[in-house]
Amino acid sequence: MKKFTSVSDVENLQEIIKKALEIKADPLTETEKGKGKTIGLVFLNSSLRTRLSSQIAAQNLGLNVLTLNAAQEAWNLEFADGAVMNGDTVEHIKDAIEVLNQYCDIIAVRCFAGMKSKEDDVNESILSQFEKHAKVPVISLESATRHPLQSLADCITITENWKKDHKPKVVLTWAPHIKPIAHAVGNSFAEWMQEMDVELVIANPEGYDLDKNFTKDIKVIHDQDEALKDADFIYVKNWSSFDDYAAMPEVKGDWMLTNEKLAHTNDAKVMHCLPVRRNVELSDEVMDGDHSIIYQQAKNRIFSAQAVFSEILDELKAE
Repeated sequence: MKKFTSVSDVENLQEIIKKALEIKADPLTETEKGKGKTIGLVFLNSSLRTRLSSQIAAQNLGLNVLTLNAAQEAWNLEFADGAVMNGDTVEHIKDAIEVLNQYCDIIAVRCFAGMKSKEDDVNESILSQFEKHAKVPVISLESATRHPLQSLADCITITENWKKDHKPKVVLTWAPHIKPIAHAVGNSFAEWMQEMDVELVIANPEGYDLDKNFTKDIKVIHDQDEALKDADFIYVKNWSSFDDYAAMPEVKGDWMLTNEKLAHTNDAKVMHCLPVRRNVELSDEVMDGDHSIIYQQAKNRIFSAQAVFSEILDELKAE
């Protein structure tokens, strides 16, 4: 694995899921693998699970970990090529990346969608700079359009809870929120599930369809109750409009997941990437109930990251 920004960077999904589960059984089997190597974790946005799980995973492999909260601790960054930097930006992103090249053997970066320019976000205006200028492997800790480490953890979690007597029905359902939310988790989950042997359905209100470049031919249903019928797994997530970019069209009906809605499923397990707005996206009774595997999902973030870091280190060793 030379880099990790999407499912297309994974040669064999089932093999890396298997590797992650082996790591979970014994996380300290490769404590010398990263010895003498440094990973730089660059955060342009807030983080809890991504930050901590990545640090734990790297330490389990013996990597030296540098964590930079770039939005708070670094100089104001300029991202535009050819910019005349006579304003409040102090350092150009390509200069910052060139310095990271000197310090790090792996660069991992978290950069959210700006939610202002559809073109900038779809074209990954920030992540693409890292891919362009980095001379070491780049790992996405979430970008404008994808969250691949989360999606790998989701695949691991579904595999652990899979009743092997039938192909599971997985429903990615939109949930209410108080503000416009980016599409990265929804896009990424849809993309990765198409590589799994599952029946995937997306449920969202009219006006909230995700980018077809990610959903392809996945069935989209605008009636949540219909979509949830006989579901084995339910992935709850909010996103704003893609067509009317970052808008929040009016929604009729109640889309918050409750135990009443779960009664129509096949005893479905409930997933969410966190953080979650309780009693907005899903109810306390669901979040704290027996159907929830959300904390298991969060723990698996460690092992998704560790599996990817391990694969990257194998590539570095081979060079």
